[in-house]
Amino acid sequence: MDEATPRDRRYLRRFKAAKAGVHLPSEEELLRGMPFFREACAEDIREYASRLSRRLKKRNWVPLSALVEILNKLAGDPSEDSVAALEALLDGMKDSKHFPVHGCRLRCRFYRASYGDPGAAALVACEMARLAFQEIGQKKPPTLIWRSLSWAVYSTHLEDWKRAGIAAGGSGIRAENQPHAFEWQFKRAIRNLGGEGVANRKLEPKDPVADDLKQSDREEIGAKAAYHDGVVVVQSIGNDATSDGKRVAREFAALIKHPLMLRTVPDLVKVRARLLSEFPYAAGVVDAVLKGLVGRRHVWLRPTILLGPPGCGKTRFARRLAEELRTPYELVSCGGMSDSAIGGAARRWSTGEPSLAMMAIRRHECAGPIIVLDEIEKVGTSRHNGNVHDVLVGLLEAETSRRWHDPYVEASCDLSHVSWLMTANALDPVPGFLLDRCRVLRFREPRPEQVSVLAPRILERLYVDAGHDPRWATPLEAFELAALSAAWHGGSIRKLERLVEVLIETRERERSRQ
Repeated sequence: MDEATPRDRRYLRRFKAAKAGVHLPSEEELLRGMPFFREACAEDIREYASRLSRRLKKRNWVPLSALVEILNKLAGDPSEDSVAALEALLDGMKDSKHFPVHGCRLRCRFYRASYGDPGAAALVACEMARLAFQEIGQKKPPTLIWRSLSWAVYSTHLEDWKRAGIAAGGSGIRAENQPHAFEWQFKRAIRNLGGEGVANRKLEPKDPVADDLKQSDREEIGAKAAYHDGVVVVQSIGNDATSDGKRVAREFAALIKHPLMLRTVPDLVKVRARLLSEFPYAAGVVDAVLKGLVGRRHVWLRPTILLGPPGCGKTRFARRLAEELRTPYELVSCGGMSDSAIGGAARRWSTGEPSLAMMAIRRHECAGPIIVLDEIEKVGTSRHNGNVHDVLVGLLEAETSRRWHDPYVEASCDLSHVSWLMTANALDPVPGFLLDRCRVLRFREPRPEQVSVLAPRILERLYVDAGHDPRWATPLEAFELAALSAAWHGGSIRKLERLVEVLIETRERERSRQ
């Protein structure tokens, strides 16, 4: 492999210096993928505003006094509104030796895009495309081409979330890394279309953005962008020459060295709308979970515990989430669960069985099912013959789950694409080392005023559960809603369901009398 050019080495030095808070990246370096100062938008705003303000003060030019005032405000309050105010002040101004207007405007667009502005992200994509166009014929790698395409797609996702009323960010990956996930997909597609020879020619330098990411970010982004052709979960069966090994090999014949597809992320705006229509009181949970899917090609949810009082709908939400994401799932009650139920048991025992994740993968022939552990606080804590929490921690860790040694298969299996959702009524019984590896989302109880939204959905569901067409469910009359409101004061959904069941029975009795 050819060594990087002096320009590449200089860029990489600056790349690392920007992450360390030593170098403030230029606008062109931001276009080429360099991170913000100290890898934080707010830190970059403060540093840029402070430096530019000091420079303008030295010039002591009166027309720039208003700019200095806004820059000083930005240095103390790096907010989206302050950035917008600075950009608005640039309208009508032209580049001069005193002040680089174009560079300042471009930087403001980067900041607004980081805050989730779709229009700003689209303009950043245009600037990347323009820079790529200027470099045509210079024998440079097409990095800016797929980077501009990725930012264009990112802007459409931001627009979708804006229309749905969701603030961008908070998905577990830095905002500037979300477009990077799309970039990997475009990079692969362009290579496939243009031939490996073009994309892998010796003149192409290493991409310092991809090469210098933290391992955790690399795993997260890789999960977003990779595996177009599926994932091989089982490469081989251990001790396959024995009678037990041959039996297990027959059981897993469809999986051995066979790529299993992952579920593609559906339209998240539509998923959100359907979930909110059923769980209007859980908007915060819906948004927090779905934000983590922005920019992903395939469904994968970070380990999450839904915390809430009994009867608030946590378990049903977890199931409905999996259904809306069109991803196979397993719902498992944790009461009295043993470690072998999660991690599997050796094939030499009569009770031998694969791990829970392996059984789900085999049953659904999907490398990334969702496993819902209901009431995780009820897991037994005895360490006789192992502990469920210890096993579960290994499955939640990216490194160990990617090379999980299944005692039944007797070989390493890739379980890193399995999503783990847990519900809990309380966190006190859950050990801290497990909580450290999970995101905890509070699932609040529904309020009394939401009965008019919840009751009709419950009515339809009860008719479906009885084997009827939901259209048979006659809409609730005003007096029926009033009766439900008088009897239900918020809280447990189960209580409201029982009340709706009583209402249905009352309806049936009235009809039989007619």
